[in-house]
Amino acid sequence: MGDTPDNDDLAIRVMAMPADTNAAGDIFGGWLMSQMDIAGSVFARRIARGRVVTVAVDSFQFKQPVFVGDLISCYASITRIGKTSLTVHVKAFAERQGKTHENIQVTEADLTYVAVDDNRRPRQIQKGCISV
Repeated sequence: MGDTPDNDDLAIRVMAMPADTNAAGDIFGGWLMSQMDIAGSVFARRIARGRVVTVAVDSFQFKQPVFVGDLISCYASITRIGKTSLTVHVKAFAERQGKTHENIQVTEADLTYVAVDDNRRPRQIQKGCISV
């Protein structure tokens, strides 16, 4: 539960800041969910070669808390590609700032995106030109 995934793509990296805390001073779960969705959409957009929209969060699991100053790295991989949609598995790791600089998995989720055209209508994903 500490190594970053070797076969997944780094989608985003962001530092948890004091403005991202809840009333108790912990990083707000909604902030982390937002970062995971951004990471998934960055990856999905690359695969779909164009605009995508989030249509479902199929699963979301918080494994460890996130603290102010943690460097959050979100890694993504494809789990399913359909005609117009794709499902992305995203894992988030926190690099703890301190003496050890430990790196632990804090979250993972499965998110589904639909590729859309300029009129925001679903469009077919060209499977022949998919490269990760």
